[in-house]
Amino acid sequence: MIESRIQQLGIELPAPPPPGGVYHPVVIVRDLMYVSGQPPRRADGTNITGVVGKDLSIEEGKAAARQTGLTMLATIQAQIGSLDRIKRLVKTLGMVNCEPGFTSQPQVINGFSELWVELLGEENGKGARSAVGMILPGNIATEVEAIFELYPD
Repeated sequence: MIESRIQQLGIELPAPPPPGGVYHPVVIVRDLMYVSGQPPRRADGTNITGVVGKDLSIEEGKAAARQTGLTMLATIQAQIGSLDRIKRLVKTLGMVNCEPGFTSQPQVINGFSELWVELLGEENGKGARSAVGMILPGNIATEVEAIFELYPD
């Protein structure tokens, strides 16, 4: 399952960030889990910041998107307990902090998507996805929200 896969890959999760507004980090409706937008939080509690394509390269942005996935895992674990409840990734909305004219958002968000394929496999780790560019709060490099299917209780 996903928790043993994290151990196999030697992945260390950061501490989950505190909510930055009036919202729930995770909402579960029946067998679907909606995860609010997550930042690329490092183990030391700071966020990866900068404008991709200006302050950060595409590869650095991709690494930030992967770190966003790790933050999401930490948030999910803190909210629901076992990560092994996750059956599959259903939908991803990946946001990249970039300026007008930047067109490599999909390549950046691949960092998030590739992490989930590593953890859940090609079929369950790959969902529907959008990758868009915008100005993000706190100048964070990436933000991702996602929907997951959970195994029944």
